[in-house]
Amino acid sequence: MVFDCGHPASLARFWAAALDGFDVAPYDEAELTRLRENGIFDPEDDPTVLVEAPSVRPRLFFQLVPESKTVKNRVHLDLRCHALSAEAERLQALGATIAAEFEGHLVLLDPEGNEFCLMAHSNA
Repeated sequence: MVFDCGHPASLARFWAAALDGFDVAPYDEAELTRLRENGIFDPEDDPTVLVEAPSVRPRLFFQLVPESKTVKNRVHLDLRCHALSAEAERLQALGATIAAEFEGHLVLLDPEGNEFCLMAHSNA
């Protein structure tokens, strides 16, 4: 799954922290060499950052684009949690904002304004 964004490293860190078991893919020496060959000397400036979890799909790929987000996402993630308000607070501490509140779920925005939903697990 690919996210267009203005700063891939920081948005990748947000999503890695938001999703259980996901991390920003580590930079090995070959990747650091590739970046340096392209004039990028700090991974913070990497135009393409991968977030993944061992043996879990999808992987999330964050890529730099020149334009900013202007309209609602055509696709978004739905996250489930056990304690809606506690998880909303955690995500807000990471940089998310609440865009709308509904019975049993919230619409949030990640730090670059991409919508996603947070839903309480149902007991059904």
